[in-house]
Amino acid sequence: MNPDLPPIALTCGEPAGIGPELAPKALASGVPFFLLGDPRHLPDGTDWTAISAPDQVARVRKGSLPVLIHTFPGETRPGQPDPADAAEVVAVIAKAVSLVQAGQASAVCTLPIHKKALQTGAGFAFPGHTEYLAALAGVPRVVMMLACDELRVVPVTIHIALDQVATQLTPELLEDTIRITHRALQQDFGLENPRLAIAGLNPHAGEGGAMGTDEPRVILPVMERLRAEGLRLTGPHPADTMFHAAARARYDAAICMYHDQALIPIKTIDFAGGVNVTLGLPFVRTSPDHGTAFDIAGKGRAEATSTIAALRMAAQLATRRRAGA
Repeated sequence: MNPDLPPIALTCGEPAGIGPELAPKALASGVPFFLLGDPRHLPDGTDWTAISAPDQVARVRKGSLPVLIHTFPGETRPGQPDPADAAEVVAVIAKAVSLVQAGQASAVCTLPIHKKALQTGAGFAFPGHTEYLAALAGVPRVVMMLACDELRVVPVTIHIALDQVATQLTPELLEDTIRITHRALQQDFGLENPRLAIAGLNPHAGEGGAMGTDEPRVILPVMERLRAEGLRLTGPHPADTMFHAAARARYDAAICMYHDQALIPIKTIDFAGGVNVTLGLPFVRTSPDHGTAFDIAGKGRAEATSTIAALRMAAQLATRRRAGA
């Protein structure tokens, strides 16, 4: 990471989940960051240091977790979210965004939230982090990418029921997703002319209309229009043949039509190391690719591989953005 870059803001996420265990383990990333949250939630014996501003991270003793304290009102217990904490979970995300917008943090890395807990406790009106971050940034559309060393995937539709996918999959949505992904691969991943593989929606990509007409009606016209502009697109491909090693070598990212079509292959390939990246924001945001894991919270079993990968990727993307600014 560029030593001139400010540290990364790591949001605490749902304090009843595994986030408090992941934060100190993430020091193994070697990336300068600070936790934004309540140190009362950290595991007993955690070595942490209070800071009052992000620029103090560099002065914190090696091996000690820098914490920008945000006090929570609830009596949090591992695995048992407290509704009193919900509003503060949301406030921490907003605070992290304000710090990166002010140039005090180089990127935002978010530990997992629990959407139901936020909806119940704070009336959270967003399907997840991705949509809330778009609202905070004032951008109309962002894209969720899941990335690991072997694969990058982007779902066009995200947190909706499967029976809604066909109606929500519009030419406009697909085109926006492809354009945002293409631009981000250039800007943030350093790919001058990225190759995008487009999945079909139906089995066998519709098999010429025998198993659905979404491909010729919706997907192909968008692809043809963008190809005419010079974008390198292939497909629509049957999703069941897109993710073996030889197929992955032929593209830089796969555009998938719905959530599980994208997430099943990447979680199969690298369950512990996948990173969630929000494309289309005016700042860098990453997150570990897993949830709050209430069932193991507080038991010392939380695996930090994805959080470490998310911090390292955030540092790489922030450095690349700074170099291209």
